[in-house]
Amino acid sequence: MLGFASYYGDHMVLQKAPAGAVVWGYGEPGASVTVALSEDGGLVVMKKTAPVKGPSGTWTTVLDPMDPGGPYALTAGQGSENVTLRDIYFGDVWLCSGQSNMVMTVSQIVNASRELAAAARYPYVRVFAAAPARSDVELEDLERIDLPWAIPTAENLGHGNFTYFSAVCWLLGRYLYEALRYPLGLVEAAWGGTPIEAWASRRALRACGLPRDAGSVSPQRQLSGPQTPSVLWNAMIHPLLNMTLRGVAWYQGEANAFLHTDLYNCTFPALIADWRRAFHAGSVGQTEPLLPFGFVQLSTYRRQSPDDSFARLRWHQTADLGLVPNARMPGTFMAVAMDLCDERSPYGSIHPRDKQNVAHRLHLGARAVAYGEKDLVFQGPYPIRAVLEVSKALLNLTYNQELVRRRGDTRAFEVRCSSRPRGWLPAPVVAARSRTVTLALTGCGTLVLGLRYAWAEWPCDYESCALYNTQGLPAPPFLMDALPAGDTAGGRELLLLPGSWISRGI
Repeated sequence: MLGFASYYGDHMVLQKAPAGAVVWGYGEPGASVTVALSEDGGLVVMKKTAPVKGPSGTWTTVLDPMDPGGPYALTAGQGSENVTLRDIYFGDVWLCSGQSNMVMTVSQIVNASRELAAAARYPYVRVFAAAPARSDVELEDLERIDLPWAIPTAENLGHGNFTYFSAVCWLLGRYLYEALRYPLGLVEAAWGGTPIEAWASRRALRACGLPRDAGSVSPQRQLSGPQTPSVLWNAMIHPLLNMTLRGVAWYQGEANAFLHTDLYNCTFPALIADWRRAFHAGSVGQTEPLLPFGFVQLSTYRRQSPDDSFARLRWHQTADLGLVPNARMPGTFMAVAMDLCDERSPYGSIHPRDKQNVAHRLHLGARAVAYGEKDLVFQGPYPIRAVLEVSKALLNLTYNQELVRRRGDTRAFEVRCSSRPRGWLPAPVVAARSRTVTLALTGCGTLVLGLRYAWAEWPCDYESCALYNTQGLPAPPFLMDALPAGDTAGGRELLLLPGSWISRGI
């Protein structure tokens, strides 16, 4: 009867100070459980007593905040019975969730053999993977585990295609370890082919007006994973709520290019806010209320596709504001991945194999947003000013960072014009200076209504989008309204606003 919950085990990492790690498990109702933390030599450094609550037969305690390090042993005792977990470290715990691009294992990515061989150099980055599971009701504990807490090896990082362990999660943890130099615990809870609705609670979905039966997708677009609302929240996320976390990494959205695409600007911010509330409450206030939440903006799928659902989904991933963090998505960070296409991927072009760049960009955001690293450039350049030279039919677009132009793409920028308010015209780059690009507006008339960049399912070839910064980070896609804001010496100033009905031509 006495024991720890499913996701506590030998080799685990518990959240370090300033938070206290929540520990819970099972015992005989009506009696207390004593929890002791001891050093390797047996010296007890902490003791807690927790009552066993009936009828669930569970106990919960919060350890005092601990500095990073280890190893420790954690013992739960009740009467004459004892259960001990060993080789425990304190560090930062990150949850990694989403669909198949999060599930792709280290054995599936570029330079896989080298990455697998490097596993032995990171014994303090520990890994755990929940098994795919669904439930119609919220579960208190995981039903099954694919990988109990483990020290990384080539075998458990590359167990098999789309099994464990997540390459994006592993590389994110590894890069963070290299920056932080203390233990990292990585928890994978992901399932391929799943829409956001399956990962969101009923409460979060109601906030976006979605009914209980909101999971149906058109027959020609069948998804491989569960679509029923909340079934993965119930079985794979709700059981983890007592865990004290440092952050979340999310790679999901491909399924929603075919299901409720234009609701994602509500469902995604609602999921983030709901997970934060739930993890804060479940950890008795130990997981911070503004839990850092990083995500990967969608990569690519089909070259030459006229469909703009991927482009719309990318925009909705930012709550239609283009950059994060923002007012609707505070405490978030994003890895742009639209330039990491992989047409020859043996797993299909929707599964690009370059996960190193994805994780590198994600870890930069984590260092800046989650860890508060000052002056770290973690995202690409974004436009802050537009001036229209009417007589020359030119638009000067100024960015917030130094620009590196990698490709002279005639379709990278497009404008919606007063002369053709229902369509988009290419606006080729005719000049580029340190922070400014000049676009040609031939055939556009005197008024620009909207402006967009990289608005395509497959915007560019590998690492060859039009604009990057000097650190090699791509300029993210955008959709802007352009409103006249008065004349200046340089021409007509345009006010750039996140895209609405004007730029969408509705």
